[in-house]
Amino acid sequence: MTALEAVAVHLPRHTEPIEAVGARIGLTPRQLRLFRRFHGLDRVRLDPDGTLLDLLTGAVDALPELRGQEHRVRFVLHARSMPVAVPYPLNPLHRLLESRGLAHANAFTVTHHACAVGLLAIDLAGRLLAGDPDPQALALVLAGEKTFTRDAQLVPETAIFGEGAAACLVRAEGPRDRVLSYAVRHRPDFDGRLAEDPALLTRYQRDYPETMAEAITAALDQAGTQLAELALLLPHNVNEVSWKALCRRLGFPLDKLVLDNVASVGHSFAADALINLHTAATRGLLQSGDRYLIAASGIGATFSAMVVEH
Repeated sequence: MTALEAVAVHLPRHTEPIEAVGARIGLTPRQLRLFRRFHGLDRVRLDPDGTLLDLLTGAVDALPELRGQEHRVRFVLHARSMPVAVPYPLNPLHRLLESRGLAHANAFTVTHHACAVGLLAIDLAGRLLAGDPDPQALALVLAGEKTFTRDAQLVPETAIFGEGAAACLVRAEGPRDRVLSYAVRHRPDFDGRLAEDPALLTRYQRDYPETMAEAITAALDQAGTQLAELALLLPHNVNEVSWKALCRRLGFPLDKLVLDNVASVGHSFAADALINLHTAATRGLLQSGDRYLIAASGIGATFSAMVVEH
């Protein structure tokens, strides 16, 4: 059973208020009031002078459990929301591996699930390791991206992106943070540019809660777990209001919803799940044997949920 061996996070020191981001990308005062007063956003983490390589390297260097085990890493997966991250032929992922003793690993990008791709990468890492003859083999899942265009900075009327990164060591089997289920709901009818299609955006916002709830329910059913048994729900950091509304719809207690990073970090693409897991662990919110659910959605649209036992 796929297990999360260790998780580390890198957050740039620099923060910007959403008003500064909004001025740069052309948001109106009304849009900014919506983000701050209604969605609960405040600031985002950014590294104006840093590169994607800097961002991912920061996450890897924050993972002490990797030291001395580099030779066991068979696969490195970059969970990337955006189809393109740097101009061809640059490849920051392979430069990172060469500099950190991981050049021998099979490395590739996982995409097409947008901001839900982090859960896909964990699931895929576990499947790959299950086929490796070495029971001590590891996979390294990386997540984190730069906000290099307007599209990479904004989900209209929903979220503002930040530049956090995370690294996760994965085993095929392990005693802690064992993945019990993974469920996905695809809605290709939402494929399009929300910023330029108000009708599509309206339909997406209308159907979002029901489809996200379907993915969560499916993951719980696969894991043989009741909603009331969950110690925590770890959402992606799009905003506060949508997750609070969804929890009320499901009947899930708001005090078990980890929203610490929405206002202070921003939506960090596919890294949100691991950033929030790191927050839950460092705050001591999880005890051995607790079950928690990670949920995420990606424009396009993909809705995913994963039940994990700590």
